[in-house]
Amino acid sequence: MKFVQYRISEEIKKSLEQQDFKKPTDIQYKAIPPILKGEDVLAIAQTGTGKTAAFAIPIIHLINEKKKKFKHKGIKCLVMAPTHELAIQINQVFQTLGKYTRIKTFALFGGTDQAPQIDKLSSGIDVLVTTPGRMFDLRSQGHLDLSTVEILVLDEADHMLDLGFIDDIRDVIRYLPANRQTLFFSATINETIKKLAYSLVRNAIRIQISPKDPVSKNIVHSLVYVEMDDKRFFLERIIKENPDKKMIVFVRTKVRAERVMAAMKRVEIDSETIHSGKEHSDRKDVMHHFRTDENKILIATDVSARGIDIPNVDLVINYDLPDVPENYVHRVGRTGRGMNKGQALAFCATEEKGYLVEIEEYLGGSIEVLNLGKEEYKETLDFTKNESNTTWKDIQKEIEMAEQANIKHRKKKVKDKAKKKKKKK
Repeated sequence: MKFVQYRISEEIKKSLEQQDFKKPTDIQYKAIPPILKGEDVLAIAQTGTGKTAAFAIPIIHLINEKKKKFKHKGIKCLVMAPTHELAIQINQVFQTLGKYTRIKTFALFGGTDQAPQIDKLSSGIDVLVTTPGRMFDLRSQGHLDLSTVEILVLDEADHMLDLGFIDDIRDVIRYLPANRQTLFFSATINETIKKLAYSLVRNAIRIQISPKDPVSKNIVHSLVYVEMDDKRFFLERIIKENPDKKMIVFVRTKVRAERVMAAMKRVEIDSETIHSGKEHSDRKDVMHHFRTDENKILIATDVSARGIDIPNVDLVINYDLPDVPENYVHRVGRTGRGMNKGQALAFCATEEKGYLVEIEEYLGGSIEVLNLGKEEYKETLDFTKNESNTTWKDIQKEIEMAEQANIKHRKKKVKDKAKKKKKKK
């Protein structure tokens, strides 16, 4: 079945055609009809399978058709997402697909000035995509009314629980109408999520795509045993031998991310980092640079592993194995999206073998191991030109200096804002 055969607004079909979307993906094929009927849906599908469009298409249609017949005020759909980046991305999908409709959408999140957000909300919004923190701030201040919401969407719900948003999710229900449609989307599910989902939905249609194969078939993933102190040399060699490839390098902590970036800088490799320690404006710039190929190497923590759709990522490197098995699936899912092919490579140190066992148990099978002989391993260690004068202490000093400069920059921005406010008065 093609999109032109669906009973959806012609305005949406026009947008789909412009995006060259002809046939729905499996999750879209199974989710769109029940959502159009007003059913509650619990959908579990691999990352990169088009989950956002699976709920955006029918939601835009439902609200747009009502707006053609009735004048209404207030937010009709609330989409909750775990991170700034995902909220922005979901909002962009709604705006792209709803380009020719009457639907107004807006992404709300923290880390930015709330005054323009309040102005935008007061101008009238149909679909609000938001992170929990800023949403509750503005609701408590009386700037956000949720009493008109007809559709609630929880996207990447499992990650929201990991981040401790379970109480926020339950709390938001108190401010929503009892008679609403609830859509629950995630790439993974466990008993906690299942329990929460069934407490929020009513006789939900459950959709599960490829539950026994959590990693997309478009991704070739493999593993090499590398000791912790040697990982930077292997990363350097991979990057230098593949200069045209776009890569995301996943590490376990934000400190690790800065250390790895500093190590790459010392061997003349340009890269950028993204993690929760960065301000929203900085994260936005980094994502823009990576999307537009201004930067081809992104070093990230798991803040970027969920739901973010970055085009044409050739290779995902698990520099550190994740300590949560599900995160392996989300990380490697940044490549091989849609119909594209992708590659994922993991570095496993001796002390990480326990994580590997858990990941393979979760996957239901082994990850292919690339066996390196002693000579090949030594050859990689000898690959770097700057080994003799590079130490982790040097790198740590560089990080500390960069952090101090960043603190000074932030303080200056605060002072400049204060001066501007005084001038206005």
